[in-house]
Amino acid sequence: MSELIASLILTVALIVFSWRSLQVAGSHGFYRFFAWEAIGLLIIVNFKDWFRNPLAWNQLIAWTLLVMAIPPLILGVRSLATRGKPAEQREGEPQLLAFEKTTQLITTGIYHYIRHPLYSSLLFLNWGAFFKAPSLLGVCLASVATAFLFATARADEMECIAFFGDEYREYIKTTKRFVPFLF
Repeated sequence: MSELIASLILTVALIVFSWRSLQVAGSHGFYRFFAWEAIGLLIIVNFKDWFRNPLAWNQLIAWTLLVMAIPPLILGVRSLATRGKPAEQREGEPQLLAFEKTTQLITTGIYHYIRHPLYSSLLFLNWGAFFKAPSLLGVCLASVATAFLFATARADEMECIAFFGDEYREYIKTTKRFVPFLF
């Protein structure tokens, strides 16, 4: 029963937070909502096992992935805030969150290696949460979240091409999407 209540609270909170994005089907925020929802549900489902058997193989993988989620998040947000020159409003994109309203393409720091450090962080969180208590339901939720994170990244890239143009197209050629030197 507590899982159901937590799931309902999560869903309502995400809807409120993502309301503008949900009104723009196909935007990166639209897909991100569903990724967040699947990750949140996965955490809720596996929470009871979060600290159980801390030295089990799956827990060691989970903690490794969860720790790996922290650097791209911190470095990505810091770069967006300090180098992206966020504006109050980007014309035609009212659904963007404040830190997403960058007016300068960032190609240094973590963005020199990957285009989507925040989504990379979510991928690590997602699979870290899965490995807390691997199950069929868990692999379904983690797979759904992964698919929506890929859709989020793709939509974000299309938005960046529309805003930054050829500069972003060239940037795509020199970076990976989520993991430096891999993919």
